[in-house]
Amino acid sequence: MPATEEEMKKAMKAFKKRLKMTQLDDDSRLGHGPMSSGPGEKIVSIQPPAGFGREIWEELADKGFLKRDVSGFYELVPGKS
Repeated sequence: MPATEEEMKKAMKAFKKRLKMTQLDDDSRLGHGPMSSGPGEKIVSIQPPAGFGREIWEELADKGFLKRDVSGFYELVPGKS
C-alpha cells in the first residue's frame, strides 16, 4: 500500500532534521583526527529515522527524493527536496 502524501512529507521532514542534527554533531566534535580533511567534509548519508517503515524510505527513493546508499543509508537528492 503506497504511503500518503502527508506521510511522505512527515518522513522527509524527519529525515532532513536527522541529517542536519548529525552534521551539526559532527561539526562540533573537538577531536577531528590529524589525517582528516577538516571541517570541509560533511555527512551526506544517514540511516533514516525510526518511526517510519522501510517501505516509505524505499518509496521516497523510487520517486527520486532520496538516493540509496550502502547498507540502508540514504542521502538527499539535490534540488528535489
